[in-house]
Amino acid sequence: MHRGSDYKRRMLAIRLFGLPTDVNSSFERGAAAGPAAIRAALRSERGNMASELGPEIGTDIAFTDDGDLPLTEDTARDDATIRRHVAMLCEDGDVPLALGGDHAVTFPLVEAAATCSGPVNILHFDAHPDLYDDFAGNPRSHASPFARICEAGHARRLVQVGIRTLNAHCREQASRFGVEIIPMADFTADRVPVLDGPLYISIDLDGLDPSAAPGVAHPEPGGLTVREMLAVLRKQTAPIVGADIVELHPGRDIGGVTAILGAKLVRELAALIDRNGPYSVDP
Repeated sequence: MHRGSDYKRRMLAIRLFGLPTDVNSSFERGAAAGPAAIRAALRSERGNMASELGPEIGTDIAFTDDGDLPLTEDTARDDATIRRHVAMLCEDGDVPLALGGDHAVTFPLVEAAATCSGPVNILHFDAHPDLYDDFAGNPRSHASPFARICEAGHARRLVQVGIRTLNAHCREQASRFGVEIIPMADFTADRVPVLDGPLYISIDLDGLDPSAAPGVAHPEPGGLTVREMLAVLRKQTAPIVGADIVELHPGRDIGGVTAILGAKLVRELAALIDRNGPYSVDP
């Protein structure tokens, strides 16, 4: 459903919700516990709700936590549940901010966002390109969401930041789909383009270096620093129609630091969504 250009939001609101599933994880499960861990860190008295951009979520920014969606071990059913929830938020004029869960959930999230606003530009942070045609025989693997997104035509442009595990198959897939990969070698935030709207942001926490985010199932040395990720986010000025933070594995975390980082990213994404404003589309 596309909205006409005369549609305007009265107030931009961010809606947080959890997707506690890791049924499509490879190697080991554990990411289903991610949403609860991020929420606990977000609500902890160790910190507060202020963002580095200035506004506080829940005070200066309209922010609601919808809780976790009732997901199951049935991927098709879960995909439908996710799509319905995002469609409802779109109807309300709100912006979804999802907590994974494994990265497989990004496919239905982007699919629903694109149904609402048209094909999106995607800024994707990750150690891995997640472009496998299928992984271990599973086309809905957490290693495959961006292949599904691209082949369905949901992405106008896909820019991947933090990639440092690009094998021959994924290199071929990136070429096939026209994916823009910003190499980690000699990385600077200036190398990342400023994308047009509608913009969707997907953050796999293993895109960060394991020294900053140890609580992931697939740590890969040589990743982004927190400051580099925040610099890339801050330079984005387009209206954001959805975002996710995925792949926190609390069982592998150390002192809760990755959960704390996830909570910080919730605040920073919410502030960025609010700063960049609503998106309107032509009929």
